[in-house]
Order: sequence, then C-alpha cells, then structure tokens
Amino acid sequence: MNPPDSRRLQFTPELNICRILNGMWQVSGAHGAIAPQRAVQSMFDYFDAGFTTWDLADHYGPAEDFIGEFRRQISATRGTAVLLSLQAFTKWVPRPERMTRNLVEENVDISLRRMDVPSLDLLQFHWWEYRNKSYLDALKYLTELQNEGKIKRLALTNFDTEHLQTVLENDIPIVSNQVQFSLIDRRPLVRMVPFCQKHHVKLLAYGTVCGGLLSERYLGQPEPERSSLDTASLRKYKNMIDVWGGWELFQSLLSALQLIAQKHGVSIANVATRCVLDQPTVAGVIVGARLGVSDHLQDNARVFDLTLDEDDRSQIDAVLRQSRDLYQLIGDCGDEYRR
Repeated sequence: MNPPDSRRLQFTPELNICRILNGMWQVSGAHGAIAPQRAVQSMFDYFDAGFTTWDLADHYGPAEDFIGEFRRQISATRGTAVLLSLQAFTKWVPRPERMTRNLVEENVDISLRRMDVPSLDLLQFHWWEYRNKSYLDALKYLTELQNEGKIKRLALTNFDTEHLQTVLENDIPIVSNQVQFSLIDRRPLVRMVPFCQKHHVKLLAYGTVCGGLLSERYLGQPEPERSSLDTASLRKYKNMIDVWGGWELFQSLLSALQLIAQKHGVSIANVATRCVLDQPTVAGVIVGARLGVSDHLQDNARVFDLTLDEDDRSQIDAVLRQSRDLYQLIGDCGDEYRR
C-alpha cells in the first residue's frame, strides 16, 4: 500500500485538495498590476507542480475570469478529463441587505459564467453585519441551489464561532470556515478550533505567512515605514504584528523560526506554514499567488516534507508566550471586519 500523500486531503467525498491553496487576492489590484495573459499562463506552472486548488472571490478583480480562461485553455490542450484535477473555491460577499431567491441565484450564476463551470466546487459566504439576520435567508437559498446542483459544497468565511453555531443550528450544511490563522494570529485556538472539532467543520487558514513578513527578507531588518509596505497584505499584517507585540518581539520570533528552518533545511515561511497546517481541523492554508510576477513553488513544496518536533515547538512557544492576547484585544475570528 502506498503511504498517504501529505500534500493532499480528502476535503469532502468529491473534493480532494492540495493542502496549500493558491490565493488569488493578489490579482485584485491591491498588490500591483497583473498581466492577464501571463497570469493565466503561470497557472499552468502551479497546476503542474501539484498546486491544483485555488481560493478566490467574486470581488477579487478578474480572479473568477482567470479560472474560466485557465479551464478553457487546459481542457483545450490536455483534454476535458484534466478538469477533474482542478479545484476552485470562490466566495460571495454581498452587501448586508434583504436577500431574495432571485438575488442569490443571480450572483451564483455570475460566478458560474465567469468561472466556466457547471457547478461551483465550494462557495464561501461572507456577511458584514450580524445584526442584519438576512444572512440566514441567503444561506437557505444557497442550500436550495446546492440541492439543485449549482453548488457542490457550502462554506463560510470570517464567521465567528457564535454565528457559525447559529448557521449550523439552522441546518445549513457548512463544511468549512475560512479564517485568519498564523503564529501571530492564534485566535482560532480559543473557540473556533474546539467548536469545529466537535461539529466536524474544517478550517481554511489565510494570513499564515503574514503577506510575506514571516520570511528571511524581514529578519534583522529595522521596522519598515508604512510607505515601504507596497502591498495590501503587507500593510494588513504589519498592523496585526503591531497589536500582537511589535517589531522587536517579531524579530525574536523570526530569529527562532530561522534556527528551526536551518535545522530542517527549509525556510522561515515553511516553518510558519507547517505550524498552522498541524493545527486541529485545518484542512489547508492559503498562500498568495502573484501570478506572472513571482512564485515560490519550490519553496512551498518543502512544507509537505517538514515535520516539527517538540523542541521546535517549545522554541516557538517561548516567544509566543510574550505576545499580547489578540482574542482579548480584537475578539473572535473575523471580528476585525465588524468594528
């Protein structure tokens, strides 16, 4: 019998995914210009390296269109059967207003057309304002569309534990929740992970390498000016570091991670990613893909062969114990979007 492939996970009975998902926020315009033709061509490199699973959203600029064009090109050159090896997880992020069946279906149909798929692999639903209970109406209509075959699986993104529970109590068949989860942001461990373990909900983690801040590039460097942080990701996660404990403590973390990385012959980002992949209920981590600009395919692949030992974890925990409690300062998963 062949050993299980550490790179992949049977996410649902019909969806076998790569545990490092290619994040497409980077094509939304907030991370610099993207050349569409070059971007789609680079998607072949990801696919051929085994990174077959994509995370995107209706509002990530041309992300859904890129998936559609990639599907057409790869099926034309390699045959339609290859499409069975490709997974594309999109999101719907509506304004918090009254939800009708027509409105919900129209938006699902837009994603189906843009991505050129007969059924959405995974639709991850986000809602900005919990006080508006229409999110439950939206999810019930999405469940109807799932039953009709337009959606394979339903999920959430940036829902807190309380409202994930509310959704499940309303018999909405949620398979996952996408949340920020990293060595800097460990809020999911407080309530989300235990709840998901109990109710068999998986987590997809983003922000795991803090937009690239958890890397050798920033080790031993002075605190960057905001003007030098040239992507939305860098600015976002630098803010998280400031709340977590500041640049000096962050340097201590990078130093500890470097020692562990050198011991195993990997990178700081590999160690940071492995730490999150090893957490209970985490199905995969989302690593941003700057399509046609740069890639880290060979480096990312090293994560799958990395095993951290107790000494490694103790070194990391010694630094993390000095940080502030983000759960107390910010709240549960996704609460930063609702303040």
